[in-house]
Amino acid sequence: MRNRLVIATVVVGVLSFSVSGVAQSTTQDIASDVENVLRQQAGAWNRHDLEGFMEGYWNSPDLVFFSGAQKTSGWQSTLERYRARYQSEGREMGKLEFSDLSIQKLAPDAAYVLGEFHLTMSDGKTPHGLFTLIFRKFPEGWKIVHDHTSAAP
Repeated sequence: MRNRLVIATVVVGVLSFSVSGVAQSTTQDIASDVENVLRQQAGAWNRHDLEGFMEGYWNSPDLVFFSGAQKTSGWQSTLERYRARYQSEGREMGKLEFSDLSIQKLAPDAAYVLGEFHLTMSDGKTPHGLFTLIFRKFPEGWKIVHDHTSAAP
């Protein structure tokens, strides 16, 4: 009887360790996958590939983008906003970098990101600010479903 109790205790301990290891790995995998989306976005931006940058966003009319006091709804409207702001005549995209990323799992298929963006423009200006992103996992991968970006004055 005593041996069974010892074995049961060991089995429970091993299973508990294994389950917590899987949960930790999943959280790390989510953070890695989400960070990879942001790396791909920065790379596309720096190649002046706005459509490639937008691949990180959920291609849906339900996508939400807040910036300043403006709300933009939908993937297509968000793309048009970026085009007007960064690709229209007299505008440039600059070089984009993300920093101080904090990626938190909300659920197995949801996460949020806090971070900073930094643009370096050819005229030496350096627009920058903070953002909060909400990601969801879809069959095609992790996508931004909500973006709230605040540029520094």
